[in-house]
Amino acid sequence: MASAQVAVSMEAGSAEGIAGGAPALPGSAWQDQNWREQAPLPMLVWVRSKAEAGSIIVSLSDRRLYKITAPGNALAYPIAVPRPDTLWQGSLPVTDKREWPVWRPTASILAELPDLPREVPGGAPDNPLGARALYLGNTTYRIHGTDAPWTIGEAVSHGCIRMFNAHVIELYETTRLGTQVIVTPDRILSESKPDWAQ
Repeated sequence: MASAQVAVSMEAGSAEGIAGGAPALPGSAWQDQNWREQAPLPMLVWVRSKAEAGSIIVSLSDRRLYKITAPGNALAYPIAVPRPDTLWQGSLPVTDKREWPVWRPTASILAELPDLPREVPGGAPDNPLGARALYLGNTTYRIHGTDAPWTIGEAVSHGCIRMFNAHVIELYETTRLGTQVIVTPDRILSESKPDWAQ
């Protein structure tokens, strides 16, 4: 776990996008429930971490986000991780949370995909941030939903962590501002219960 404790490196590249807030949209409750029904249930697993309950660990190798429920225990959510050229690791706090965030592509994303719209409204079917976004530190990195659920499990993002919309809604509801998010290349999943696990 030591490698996950270093200061976050921004050298790997840009982030997924700079989002602005958006009010809840008409039909949001229906969309929330619809997305909940489409996503697989998170799994309760053993993990090689003594992090406190409520902490979040993102394992780039496992391609899972772990919400710690007790030392050695976690709920595991499948995620999409950054592409090799935008990988990063470190520990950052959740500094903001938004429902139906507006998406504005970063300059580096526009350089790669110049035909993208400069802004996509929150709640739009083609908004890459999906239903919710958790903002990490003062960076442009986010944990967010997606308009492309088939990419979950792949290395495709520009630095952000993508989740099924149902999962990011659940994470949004259960995560407090200030929660530490550790992003690590290490494998965290344990096939058996650690001796010290609760």
